[in-house]
Amino acid sequence: MPLFTRPRPPAIVLALAVSLLVAPFLARPARAQTREFAPAPAPAPAPTPSSAPPAPTSAPAPTPSPSPAPFLPYAPPTINPAQDQGQLADQGLHQPANIDGTIGEHPSDVYAPEWWGSARPSFELHGYFRTRGELFQNFALGRHPGPGDSQYLWSQPLDNSYTQLPAGTPVAVTGCGSSNASACTDSSQASANLRFRLNPEIHISNNLRILSQIDLLDNLVLGSTPDTYAMQPGASTNGSGYISAGYNAYAPLSFFSTTQGPPTAGINGFQNSVQVNRVWAEYNTPLGQLRFGRMASQWGLGMVANAGDGIDSDYQSTVDRIMFITGVKSIDLYLGGAWDFVSTGTNNSNPYTIYGGQPYSNANLDNVGEWVAFLARRTAPEKARATLDRGGLVLNGGVYAVYREQVIDVTAGQTPYTVNTSCSNCNNGFQYRGASAFIPDLWLQILWNKLRVEGEFAAIVGQLDQTPVSMQQPLKVKEFGLVTQTEYRMLQDKLHLNFGFGWASGDPQAPSLNPGPNGLQTEGNITGPVSTFRFNPDYRVDLIFFREILTRVEGAYYFRPSVDYDFLRQPNGQKFGGGGALIWSRASVPIEAPGGKSDLGVELDFQLYYQASDGSLNDDLSKVGGFYAMLQYGVFFPLGGLDYTAAEQQSQAAQGLNLGLSTAQTVRLFLGIVF
Repeated sequence: MPLFTRPRPPAIVLALAVSLLVAPFLARPARAQTREFAPAPAPAPAPTPSSAPPAPTSAPAPTPSPSPAPFLPYAPPTINPAQDQGQLADQGLHQPANIDGTIGEHPSDVYAPEWWGSARPSFELHGYFRTRGELFQNFALGRHPGPGDSQYLWSQPLDNSYTQLPAGTPVAVTGCGSSNASACTDSSQASANLRFRLNPEIHISNNLRILSQIDLLDNLVLGSTPDTYAMQPGASTNGSGYISAGYNAYAPLSFFSTTQGPPTAGINGFQNSVQVNRVWAEYNTPLGQLRFGRMASQWGLGMVANAGDGIDSDYQSTVDRIMFITGVKSIDLYLGGAWDFVSTGTNNSNPYTIYGGQPYSNANLDNVGEWVAFLARRTAPEKARATLDRGGLVLNGGVYAVYREQVIDVTAGQTPYTVNTSCSNCNNGFQYRGASAFIPDLWLQILWNKLRVEGEFAAIVGQLDQTPVSMQQPLKVKEFGLVTQTEYRMLQDKLHLNFGFGWASGDPQAPSLNPGPNGLQTEGNITGPVSTFRFNPDYRVDLIFFREILTRVEGAYYFRPSVDYDFLRQPNGQKFGGGGALIWSRASVPIEAPGGKSDLGVELDFQLYYQASDGSLNDDLSKVGGFYAMLQYGVFFPLGGLDYTAAEQQSQAAQGLNLGLSTAQTVRLFLGIVF
């Protein structure tokens, strides 16, 4: 029967309305406008779930441009016109039709075949599942902590006995061996974890889509939720806010555990089984693309803003943002701006808002506002490959500028939900901050033949009129960071020769490479600018020192030559290879190092990687798809910058102690499926 008939006036009105809405789109061929304003970026060193991860911490990316898009937080899916037409034709086979082939009994009967063949929305699902096993051996580097030791970079394992400094007091952990009094000694830590990440996409039309990122069992430590214990809110001695809820009579000891339960915040862990990380929308207009929601932030090499979408990633830059992107595609020039909601301060959320209602901000002046502007030239990957094949030069780059400010802030020690407004002189729980900062970030990429040279430079220049700890008011902020990558590919792109360099400015008044208790590295006595720059923690350069011990590159610089080679690589995506890297790290300001010297250490990292040929993404050798595995080994040799000072060594000698440094090692096994 026909879709619409004369005896149904409301349907006729609906048909006319729909026709008016879709006529502008049916009058011209469907096109992927997302690519007009947002070209798909080349794979990043910190990989997305569909891009090859960097070496040596992951597999090499055999592409002419392995850096991420300068401003795009998420790479739009590639549109395949031939595939789309085939799907639409298949849909058309199911449309209504008269047996005699006529239009209908009445001229007013409408079939709208164009609308039927172009019907949406559609749903896409990408993501990955991973399991990682890791062994940390002697990450304390042989250093023995003391009370309030700010230079201690890694805590001793809780089951290890050691000598506490400076008094030489023994700290014994007993209960090992045949006697309860036998001391436990174990300088290693081993564990495994898993994550199931989903990236659902709802494509409403060629111009409109909703994207999201959902983690299931995010970095769940294997064996961490047995049926032997549960917890509940209470005044705890360790500051966690939870106490034991008793024990399971059928599994009174962990030795009798029979099953694992789903992680539930406040019951058997601190987070739930399912976490929604991001949800945002993208709408293409004739002038550009509008994005709004909670989304990833990515720029350049990811030194500052890093989406953290790699299969081996643990950290992310996620922002609440309204952004508009436009440009001139013919010359690959893009520009835009964004309004970020960094922190909204106090709000009226309470336990009953979960039943309905709309929470809102209680004040405006305590908000941390941020405004972003960017201008970049980014050559489309297919155009870049064509230029390189002709022997031409590809030049990409841009500037990403951020301005951030805050007038007043929640008083130190309080949270937006515990602000004290009951007293007459507490200023409604606020204190003056007067903070502002300008953050320019420059990115440059040069591609020629098989060579890629890429760099990123950023600065944070600002002022804090008042802080809870500093002796100097106002307090200046002057931080600088630089990173470069050089890559040359040989032997049909199977061999990758790389050299990396990174520098993060240090602070001559900071007591340690790690932040102090107040987070400003000031310890309450700073009289000059805060100047320790920190890379995004997902910008990875090694396996041990920067990745685990410091958790990021901060107050230091490094040199990193590396090599990777695909021993086996097939057109169907299957590959097997390996690589190695040497990382020499030094303190930017020696006084920040525990030993007061520049040289921090030398690390050697090695890996083997394998990708099967059964992935849906394996038609592109630059992407990771299907089953993927890595086996990695790293060893770190600490140098004088991490040793004890001369005074500390003399104190140890007087007590008959000789506590020198020792090497740290790690072994990592990665198993994953990318789709």
